[in-house]
Amino acid sequence: MEYLSNISFAIVLIVGISFFVMNVRKLIRNIKLGKDVDRSDNKAARWKNMARIALGQSKMVSRPIAGFLHIIVYVGFIIINIEVLEIIIDGLFGTHRVFQPLLGEAFYGFLIGSFEILALLVFVSVIIFWLRRNIDNIKRFMSKEMKGWPKSDGNLILYFEMVLMTLFIVMNAADPVFQEAGVGNPVSQFVAPLFSEFTPESLHLVEQIAWWLHIVGILIFLNYLYYSKHLHILLAFPNTFYANLNPKGQFTNLESVTNEVKMMMDPDADPYAMPEDGKEDDVPEKFGASDVTDLNWVQLLNAYTCTECGRCTSACPANLTGKELSPRAIMMKTRDRLEEVGKNIDGNNGEFKEDGKQLLNDYITPEELWACTSCNACVEECPVNIDPLSIIMDMRRYLVMEQSAAPQELNMMMTNIENNGAPWQYSQQDRLNWKDEA
Repeated sequence: MEYLSNISFAIVLIVGISFFVMNVRKLIRNIKLGKDVDRSDNKAARWKNMARIALGQSKMVSRPIAGFLHIIVYVGFIIINIEVLEIIIDGLFGTHRVFQPLLGEAFYGFLIGSFEILALLVFVSVIIFWLRRNIDNIKRFMSKEMKGWPKSDGNLILYFEMVLMTLFIVMNAADPVFQEAGVGNPVSQFVAPLFSEFTPESLHLVEQIAWWLHIVGILIFLNYLYYSKHLHILLAFPNTFYANLNPKGQFTNLESVTNEVKMMMDPDADPYAMPEDGKEDDVPEKFGASDVTDLNWVQLLNAYTCTECGRCTSACPANLTGKELSPRAIMMKTRDRLEEVGKNIDGNNGEFKEDGKQLLNDYITPEELWACTSCNACVEECPVNIDPLSIIMDMRRYLVMEQSAAPQELNMMMTNIENNGAPWQYSQQDRLNWKDEA
């Protein structure tokens, strides 16, 4: 019977981890659908960014209350799950609190006691988060993109965390040997009296049920991450590492366009000459982006990393003045389209079958794109260095260069620059007339 329990645990563990690995492989496949971009430069700055922003939560504390509570949940949840190592060993080999004799009763008690205090703090913080999301009517949690599944997802993960913390405390409280030691139970000692009338057999059953539900709950939580905005728990680290290190506001240029302009400005250039390498010019198949596969892989990583916190949208001047644009919605829609493309590939033997849809128009409208002021407020505010502006600019580039679909005001400006060398509608000879009127 004892071996049956160990075998059952091993099966549950293998199934849970296997499903997680399968989802990770699918995630990596989807991200690699993006165009290649080199983000291997300046590794020292990249490691520093990851340590400071992803690990150190430095951008979270710009809003102190939410930032402090998030740090409690983040640190508490990560540290508490160190005891999962003990649970796995106990589950596989039939031991009980295997680390207690190895670490010594005093140090082991100190660790578990710290875990219990953190569990209580996480529980309280999660309740506050729930109240903020559902009772306080904070505007950034009430936007239209936060209806339906995004709202349910935000609440579901909070319920998950409350249940897992409760099970951890109950597991300790129902362990009579642990309680009798009187070390490492600063919280569970107040729960233990609830089981004072239980028989030893019933008490052991409660402990085993809490133990099993705790580890199974963690495995469910782990696999739920792929379908949740809380995927950022894992992806915040690579996302901050591969973030753009260029100054904010420095936009990229298409190399093919740059070469064309250089040729036009060179009076000695032969437009019909073959390149020195003997190959045709590297002309992109499309200027800008109209679908997720036109974006680069870092932008797709950004989409999966989005925490849906809404800090970007709450700082967006276009959104604040009632425009259609929401940087958070841009990232959520990009992720939704990428997921749709991934499912298409899964359903067609690894090949994408044209579905008549694209990111532009079917998910993101030109109205949203042209509302952007390119001020970089969304990039500055994001706690995990996501860059919604880069996606907006690439899709604008497609509208202008592939469809000539810029707003009338911009078309007039570009025509004036082409004809008059200035954005204004008068000839170059009249450009300095203003000084005569001064």
